[in-house]
Amino acid sequence: MAEEKAPTGAAEPVEAPLLRVITPDATPEEVAAIVAVFAALGGGEAAPEKPRSEWAAPARRMRQPLPHHRGAWQASARGGR
Repeated sequence: MAEEKAPTGAAEPVEAPLLRVITPDATPEEVAAIVAVFAALGGGEAAPEKPRSEWAAPARRMRQPLPHHRGAWQASARGGR
């Protein structure tokens, strides 16, 4: 079996450089220092999402009002009226 090759006329997308030094007299040490500073700053990944407290859960706002009738405290313990 013969392997098929992609056409040679297809252009691959060219990515822009992430860092471009515009000062012609920058030494390699200076460029390395700048790259180290940017690497230390982080980036790339987003900060992990903080876990939501159950106290702030929207379901807590949906609870039923407490009953106000004779024997209501007993009914609340039984789960019915």
